[in-house]
Amino acid sequence: MNFSGPDQLNLGLLLLRLCLGLFLAFHGYNKVFGGGGLKGTAGWFGSIGMKWPAWQARIAAATEIGAGILLAAGLVTPLAAAGVIGIMVVAIVVAHAKVGFFVFLPNQGWEYCATIAIGAAAVGIMGPGDWSLDNSVDLVASGWNGAVITLAVGVGGAVLQLVSSYRPAAS
Repeated sequence: MNFSGPDQLNLGLLLLRLCLGLFLAFHGYNKVFGGGGLKGTAGWFGSIGMKWPAWQARIAAATEIGAGILLAAGLVTPLAAAGVIGIMVVAIVVAHAKVGFFVFLPNQGWEYCATIAIGAAAVGIMGPGDWSLDNSVDLVASGWNGAVITLAVGVGGAVLQLVSSYRPAAS
């Protein structure tokens, strides 16, 4: 194996997919099995203005686990990346934007969520690389198709989620 050119790109994409995908999947797992479980997650979602908080907790956890695992594996990569982008955009709008930029601020700013979303967008735009399940089954979106799917579904899904489900308390 020659670690130059395409091999370096494939290794970099693999590491990026594994990090973003598995970390997000564990975050979703924590929504279900951590501290307060789904009930605690639903309670927090309700407190920040999400309608149907029990359903929202399940949807968020399932999206984080599913999109995370798919992104890590490099399977249906544009849709997996879109799921990551969608969940992060919603998190920024409902919880982190009002805090400020830096993640170290109390209640965490939006920098970390934006970094995850941009990393997922980069993978969706570049494609999963040769070392992916998409490549092994010849399912790689070619040209600009992956970028359009990733960004349109990710941002569009977030907007749809926010319009249909977010009702913050009047300040």
